[in-house]
Amino acid sequence: MNPACSLVVAVYNRPEYLRMIFAACARQSFRDFEVIVADDGSGPEIADVVEGGRSRYGLRVQHLRHDDRGWRKNVMLNNAIRAAESEYLIFTDGDCLPHCEFVADHMAAKEEGYYLCGRRVETSERWTRQLTLPDVENGRFERISPGMWWDGLRGRAARVEDGLRFESPRLRNILHGSRRGMLGSNFSAHRAALIAINGFDEGYDGPGCGEDSDIELRLRLLGLQPRSLRHLAIQIHLHHPRTEVPQRCLDRFAALQQNPRMRCLRGLDHLEATTENPVS
Repeated sequence: MNPACSLVVAVYNRPEYLRMIFAACARQSFRDFEVIVADDGSGPEIADVVEGGRSRYGLRVQHLRHDDRGWRKNVMLNNAIRAAESEYLIFTDGDCLPHCEFVADHMAAKEEGYYLCGRRVETSERWTRQLTLPDVENGRFERISPGMWWDGLRGRAARVEDGLRFESPRLRNILHGSRRGMLGSNFSAHRAALIAINGFDEGYDGPGCGEDSDIELRLRLLGLQPRSLRHLAIQIHLHHPRTEVPQRCLDRFAALQQNPRMRCLRGLDHLEATTENPVS
């Protein structure tokens, strides 16, 4: 039987982070989902971690991989859309830990005509370095500790308040404030909507626009409306050196804003002639 949804995890190396993500996936209150590891050319350690996720936690995992030829994340995300065994997709990154209600919150809020936008806590280097696999397995990482608040006050962590989960819609509306754009690490949409816009634009060859801002604009051109999951679908982003957005990617997105089009020119309908196959 097909799962109710697919959790797409975009990965490039960092096997220790993926190991923790699988531990967090095993804690999900909503269980009817598959994990698709969209691997943009990682080393062989990732395959070992995937097998560990299956054997240790009993997760349903697809591992899709192609060779490392530079940043081709959007190619892998399109491969994940093609391979998904469900009709609803939740997207995250290989450096983000989902709260135990993460999948449940996305599934509870999904509705035709909407795409869902969550937020994330940006942790400090200190907090990430001290995090252990047992901390994830027992759920300790989900609690916003005094140390994390202190890191936030000193500017070493950011948006710590986005780690607070509130089920009350009234309270969330008070706290939302001004709307912020989609994060590629925490959004979801119906597969049919992603197909309608031709998926992710494979013309982007660097991070920062193509996996979120670009696709959000085209979902809006399709007629979809955003729905915020701030203070729901909590996500903890593990620290790493900041990645700069290449100017060429900013220019590509600016061109789309100037001449909007719903369907990208190089997306799901483009399938490279390749011998690269899904790993498992």
